[in-house]
This record gives sequence, structure tokens and C-alpha cells, in this order.
Amino acid sequence: MTIQWFPGHMTRARRQIEEKLKLLDLVIELIDARLPLSSRNPMIDDILQGKPRLIVLNKADLADPSVTREWIEYFREEGHAAIQVDASSGQGIKEIPVKAKELMREKIERQIAKGMNPRAIRALIVGIPNVGKSTLINRMAGKNIAATGDRPGVTKAQQWIKIGTELELLDTPGILWPKFEDQNVGYRLAVTGAIREEILNLEDIAFFGVKYLVQYYWEALSERFDLKEQPQDPDNPDEIVAVMEAIGRKRGCIVSGGRVDLEKASGIFLRELRSGKLGRYTLEAPFHLNNPALL
Repeated sequence: MTIQWFPGHMTRARRQIEEKLKLLDLVIELIDARLPLSSRNPMIDDILQGKPRLIVLNKADLADPSVTREWIEYFREEGHAAIQVDASSGQGIKEIPVKAKELMREKIERQIAKGMNPRAIRALIVGIPNVGKSTLINRMAGKNIAATGDRPGVTKAQQWIKIGTELELLDTPGILWPKFEDQNVGYRLAVTGAIREEILNLEDIAFFGVKYLVQYYWEALSERFDLKEQPQDPDNPDEIVAVMEAIGRKRGCIVSGGRVDLEKASGIFLRELRSGKLGRYTLEAPFHLNNPALL
């Protein structure tokens, strides 16, 4: 799968961020806790030019909690502050201003030592489409300021949002990189809904998701769809197709001749996976970094 998607508003967003950098104290990078590596934008490091950063793993309520803890430790070892939140419920968001102040402590102390009254911390909040950025901002602000939606690309323009008296956020449209050099990154994003389904093959995406769950979350998959026998060789496409057909039969996706409508079954599987009906899962873990073949 080759995906090339770089709408004009994303190009403008990069330029606008670079123009505003001198006004910013730090960056809040929002990523999806289910795919912390794949939901990071490779361009961000170049754009931000070494600004202090707080990495926020959103949708932690949908992710495997043990793997989320591993990712937080990984990012801390990389020199970044990192926390987990669930923007939809508000869980953990009060920690964001606290962590922002910790990152700016030395600068604030210098201002106080000079007899200055520290101004509000100015933070840029960035994230790829559909990572929950607008939902997080609305939760932090306590009102609906940013437009939200269950599809990528809802935010179209920059805006400043005041969070109390100590923090100001600069919101930006979601930025996605121009090309996926690793097709598995594209698949992971597609499984979680970060890429518009219109540009993808639904069955390919479901195949990728089913294969991963067969390998790492078989118990949840088998329980949800009443599957009897775990494939012995997940790398064998026929075995994964057999699982998808079993899912389709369980959900009544039968067409003439008794065949399974794999497209319909794929859609059902992905909807249930994304909504959390198969339980909490994470599509990549830090240990994968030591074995690129797993990524």
C-alpha cells in the first residue's frame, strides 16, 4: 500500500508553525497510545527545532495499559516528559498544565528572580489527524472551542486558546507526512481510523488488524467472535483469511452460494475494534524497536 496524502492545509500549517516558533515556550505532542510510534510525525522534530516537549499519549483507555507504561518509560529515557490521558473522559488532563510548568520551571524562576511576573506559558499542541486533539483542547478549556469529529482533518486553521491563567495553547490542523516510507505505518494508522477509508482497501486493513490480534491478542479476538482454533502460522495468508471468514459468518455476512462477504466482515471487524469492543490493545511496543521485522 502506497499512500500519498498531503493536503494544502497541512502545508500551510507547517509554514504557520515555523512562523510562530519564536512565540512558543514548549510543544505538546499528542499521539495515539495504541500506536505511539506510528502516530508521531517524522517532520515534527525538524519543524520544532529542539523546543522542550511534553508527549501526551491520548486514547489510553483503548490501549493496552502495560504497553502504555512501557512507552512512557521509553520516551522518558529519550529525554521527553510523557504522560497518558483519555481526552474523551478527561482522565489525566489536569496533569498537562502541571507538567508544562515543570518543563518551564527554570525559565519561570529566572523571571521571578528578575522581579518579573511570569506570563502564561505558550504551548503549541500538535498531532496527526484524528488523534483527539480538538477533544483534548475542549476538555482543558472547559468548553467547546475546537471543532471535533470522528474523521481526520477536522481542524482547518490555527487558533490560540487560554487554559486558565497559566497556559495558552496554539492549536494547529493535524499534520500528516507526505509519504509513508513503511507501509506498516500506514496500515496501523488505518486500523485505528487515522486515514480516510475512501483511499484504502478495507479488506487489506482488516487483514492487517486481524493478523496482529491473532499474534498478540488472540484471547480477546477469539472471545469476541467465538473463534475456536488459533492459527499456527500467522504469516500464512490463508490462515488469516480463514479467521476473517469465521468473523464474517459469526456476524451474518453471507452472500449467495454461502460465501462470506469479506468487505462487509472487514467493516464490522474494524468498527468493533476501534470502538473498544475487543478490549484494549496496542499495535506496537518498544521491544519492536529492537526487531525491525516486527514493525
